[in-house]
Amino acid sequence: MLRSACLIFIAGLLPLLWLPGIPSLPWLVGLLLLALVLLSRQWQGYQKGGLLLLSFCWGCLFATQILSFFQHIPQTPVSADVIVVRSDGEQYHEVKIVRLSGRLLFPQPGVRIHSTKLPSPVCAGQRLRLKIKLRPLHGQLNEGGFDSQRFYLAQNLLFSGHVLSARVLSDGCSLQSSWMSAVLNRTADLPMQGIIIALAFGERLGLSAEQKQLLNQTGTAHLMAISGMHISLAAGLGWLAGRACQLMIPSHRIGYRFPLLCSLVLALGYTWLSGCNPPALRAMFALTIWSVLRLSGRKWVSWDVWLLCIAGILLHNPLVLLSDSFCLSALAVASLLFWYQWMPLNSQFRRYPWFLRYPVQLLHLQLGIMLLLLPLQINIFHGISLSALVANFFAIPLISFIVVPLLLVALLINDIGQSGAWLWWVVDRVLIFLFYLLACLPEGWLNVEKRGMWASIIGWTGVIWWRTGAWQHYKAALLVAVTGVALSHQRGVTPPQVWQMTMLDIGHGLAVAIIRDHRVLLYDTGGIWAGGDAGQQTIIPWLKWHNLTLDAIVLSHEHLDHVGGLKSLQRWLPGVSVRSSLGWDNHLPCYRGTRWEWQGLEFDVLWPPPEERLRGNNNSCVIRVSDGYHRLLLTGDLEASAEFALLRKENMSLQADYIQVPHHGSRTSSTETFLKAVAGRAAFASTSRYNQWHLPSSAVVTRYKERGYQWYDTPHSGQLTLAIDHKKWEINGFREQIVPRWYHQWFGVITDNE
Repeated sequence: MLRSACLIFIAGLLPLLWLPGIPSLPWLVGLLLLALVLLSRQWQGYQKGGLLLLSFCWGCLFATQILSFFQHIPQTPVSADVIVVRSDGEQYHEVKIVRLSGRLLFPQPGVRIHSTKLPSPVCAGQRLRLKIKLRPLHGQLNEGGFDSQRFYLAQNLLFSGHVLSARVLSDGCSLQSSWMSAVLNRTADLPMQGIIIALAFGERLGLSAEQKQLLNQTGTAHLMAISGMHISLAAGLGWLAGRACQLMIPSHRIGYRFPLLCSLVLALGYTWLSGCNPPALRAMFALTIWSVLRLSGRKWVSWDVWLLCIAGILLHNPLVLLSDSFCLSALAVASLLFWYQWMPLNSQFRRYPWFLRYPVQLLHLQLGIMLLLLPLQINIFHGISLSALVANFFAIPLISFIVVPLLLVALLINDIGQSGAWLWWVVDRVLIFLFYLLACLPEGWLNVEKRGMWASIIGWTGVIWWRTGAWQHYKAALLVAVTGVALSHQRGVTPPQVWQMTMLDIGHGLAVAIIRDHRVLLYDTGGIWAGGDAGQQTIIPWLKWHNLTLDAIVLSHEHLDHVGGLKSLQRWLPGVSVRSSLGWDNHLPCYRGTRWEWQGLEFDVLWPPPEERLRGNNNSCVIRVSDGYHRLLLTGDLEASAEFALLRKENMSLQADYIQVPHHGSRTSSTETFLKAVAGRAAFASTSRYNQWHLPSSAVVTRYKERGYQWYDTPHSGQLTLAIDHKKWEINGFREQIVPRWYHQWFGVITDNE
């Protein structure tokens, strides 16, 4: 009965993953009343239906409470009393709002702040009063990209904040923050300090880009921060310490409760050290549930314990379902239970000595995890690490049995003479050795495209087919399944007349892909910033996810928000051709009069004239793309003066059905005369929400609409795709059509773009 109730409760919350919108409060009240009526009935079927509805209502009400914050936050600066949760001590901070304009808030929404205006030094635990302008949660949305909007919502980080002024209410740092500062001082000269702090306090801000890349490539990133595995390990060490203490007391006093209490205390301490980060807190919550079940004196089936832990965590916070780390942890435990029940090791291995038995057992465990976690790993990371099996084979025992125990002891004796410094040095040496071994492994990351998603269930289906003997009786079906997996990697056949224009959501910048027959011509490469660029972060993952081949790049002009991703794309694909009007080495020309054909599409360059040496926005390479029926005008950052000059040269041939809005919708472009000459159906603007230039201009948007254009922009729609099939066309936005989810909405005032 308990297992059934947990399953129904979890099933009732699952729609939170794909609901396009949360039902309104009157609907939820009606469903809640219906649930209570069904629960009052005697028939078990009615009661199960009532529990399902009750669970659904609980999840929706929780989401409604979170979303209500966006409706009541004013656009003007407000006074907020906050507690600092995390900080790098310089520019990046995470805080929780305790009071807003004198009003207590519960739950306390989180805010991300990039600012140097906070009183220095900043540390976790400080209480501050801020005059702050709160901006609702918003993230870029592209197929095959990281879903930051869903991530931050799952972390309860609902706002970003622009700090106008700040003063300290309480400058006392938390004990955890002070402890971390002491360890930072002790380990200042150690090369692996960032890893040490990540393992000791769950703070990953100190990891270098090279370390992160190596950990991701080898599938060992989960080992380098306090997570469920580390909390369980701490609990195990606490249990061993409790058992060791029992050796000194009479046997009649020995019981199982004391070691269990010790395990909870040490696990709770490690969770506190992590700053109570969500993965550690969830693990502690699950460990507490397991301990309560253990104290009940009843023998519980493993699946019942797993279901109770998942149901308990979701009862506390249904939005945890949106967390990728929670889903990975939950599926990892379920995978282990399934793997050891369906594919146990042969009993003959128990006769082997431990030094032979242990490697086989660890390899068996890693193989099961790798196969059964494939669906979620590919869905989240869009690929798998082929070297993870080998990497975890030696990384897990090193971290579990050497690094973490030494680290916990070092934390306790950190301030005791040279003992603490010496122990930290030992931890550092072990980590250096581990990273040396990881670096020796070949690059094993395998990207998986969108169409290969269904093949990821091969682990689960393979185990079931093997254990049930279905492979012996249904060989033809097995052959069909294997053939299907093989064919999933072959490109599908599309009609020759079909082509697409995709405007990627890259923030303030431009990246437009022209697609035909799985080949891409890219117009501009997005922006660049400290530590990254649009090519590496968005364009390459998008190309890989759709298994597209990049044939050529056209650069409109030299500004960084248009050429920022070029170097990353050239490193990834050295032979790709580049065309521009910049006169750079190895660039094909892009001047007025230049024409070429690609994949049956005609490209005519309308601007700039070859005889004029322009610079900046007005040097933008303006291209008309045509299939003979539909015409698309790509304009870069063309401004009004160049628009008028272009009209004088090409007035009658500027007509196009679709236009990329010049200069991100700035007032300096998109003149009335120009829009009249183009006479298009739809306009597409690439910009970012909250940009400092207030783009797109409301006057420009109105101008387009008055001229009969359908207006689309990336801040409201995310990735935009124009699909053209002969005389038919269709426009889809990520938020509205491609993946419409309630957590992908534009939160806050619909016209806000400050």
